[in-house]
Amino acid sequence: MSANKAIRLQAVQELADNCHWHDYQYQTAAQVIDQRTAVGLARTPRVDLRFFRHPPALRNLEDGLSAEDELRQLLASLPQSEVDKCVQYFTSMALRESTQSMAAQRGGLWCFGGNGLPYAQSLTSVPSEKVESFCLQALVQHSKVQSHCDHIVANGGLQLLQRVYQLRGDSLKIQRNIVRIIGNLALNEGVHKAIAQSGWVSVLAEMMQSPHVMQASHAARALANLDRETVKEKYQDGVYILHPQTRDNQPIKADVLFIHGILGAAFKTWRQKDRVTLEEEREAESKDDYTECWPKSWLAADCPNLRVLSVEYDSHLSDWMAKCPAENQRKSLAYRSQELLKKLKQAGVGERPVVWVAHSMGGLLVKKMLMDASEDPDMQGLLQNTKGVMFYSVPHHGTFMAEYSVNVRYLLFPSIEVRELCKDSPALRNLNENFLSIAKEKEIKVLSFAETLPTNIGPMIKILVVPTQSANLGIGELIEVDVDHLNICKPEKKDSFLYKRSLQFIQEALKSYISH
Repeated sequence: MSANKAIRLQAVQELADNCHWHDYQYQTAAQVIDQRTAVGLARTPRVDLRFFRHPPALRNLEDGLSAEDELRQLLASLPQSEVDKCVQYFTSMALRESTQSMAAQRGGLWCFGGNGLPYAQSLTSVPSEKVESFCLQALVQHSKVQSHCDHIVANGGLQLLQRVYQLRGDSLKIQRNIVRIIGNLALNEGVHKAIAQSGWVSVLAEMMQSPHVMQASHAARALANLDRETVKEKYQDGVYILHPQTRDNQPIKADVLFIHGILGAAFKTWRQKDRVTLEEEREAESKDDYTECWPKSWLAADCPNLRVLSVEYDSHLSDWMAKCPAENQRKSLAYRSQELLKKLKQAGVGERPVVWVAHSMGGLLVKKMLMDASEDPDMQGLLQNTKGVMFYSVPHHGTFMAEYSVNVRYLLFPSIEVRELCKDSPALRNLNENFLSIAKEKEIKVLSFAETLPTNIGPMIKILVVPTQSANLGIGELIEVDVDHLNICKPEKKDSFLYKRSLQFIQEALKSYISH
């Protein structure tokens, strides 16, 4: 409780170091520590979870409303103003979907003729879980609007989410979406007290220790947004800290940013190469060092004083294939670049040296962002601090994809980027020329990897997605690797050439800033 911050931080550390206490001692501590201390403990590596008060017990369900009904009520009560067209669209979809499944659960399917009743009886919990999942994804979108956050909290949203979280302990995906909402709410400091009071700190502390990289990273983002003692940055939706996820005495000297490709994602793009054969499985089981995310496991260990961020820029509701009609304008590189630059600025990117690592379309996005930054007086820091860019199979000169049949194209580039990606399109040429002049002027180091093996697309087709001549930027080193488009950013193991060369590049680009 000291007024001196250094003393407070030291005290939290010393508190966390107590590992031989009895249960009752932890319980006593849990009763008396304030929210600031609890958040600090939750962000301490390997902290004992007995330090945290358990979330309030679930209300019994005699009030007749299922979690699904309550989620629908919460959604229906939220203003539709200020959210983009897609959120409005998905909210109405969620409410419509759930009304149908409710009718079914109440046995109201007589309108389908004689066979409605057995169908209604055979409906298990699946529809309700699907509807919950859908409502949660709509709430994720609402939680990005500040005024809606207050509304969610005022209408008992924190307690309701706690209830769904506990009910759906077996669904990692539902739990992640809930914590994503908590992480968005935590961007508003006025809500921190309510978040702590509804038992979220203990849930996040436990999730931080999950063996699943995605679970831990979602929890780490929410806790960083709650920790105003040691974190000045704010992590917007889709910006994940892979390292350091806990309070750390190591000063951070530089940032490395991972930007995925068009069908990629913040985590799965950067996993270790999948094992294919039984031999590989057996060999691996003896070592069991497979990583779901090599930037978090390997890079953080090799360069502990880096901050490693991974960005997710496509947050449309992928598992409901109902594509939003308003989604098109946001698919352009220009739109995405502006949106991401705003988020990265809030995360403090540009205040220290940066290396960008990009796969496929992500590389075009990085070039566009640097170009936009060069024209924005507020973003000069980001440009001055960019020390290197590493490209994995980036179609700098477009791809022949655009000339393939529509079906094949959509598997790879399912939106209007296809037009931007036509081989030698003027937009790409312009982007490239601008990037080259920036890179030369600012002496930005560049390394490119090119795939040489064709990628299986569907059962019948194999194609080289980005041929070497398109991956060749015309500056820096170009290395051809015997892998396909999807595996070029997934090193096989820590001592493989692909990882070692990538690490070497990052260390060289930052060598005057980070000590080995």
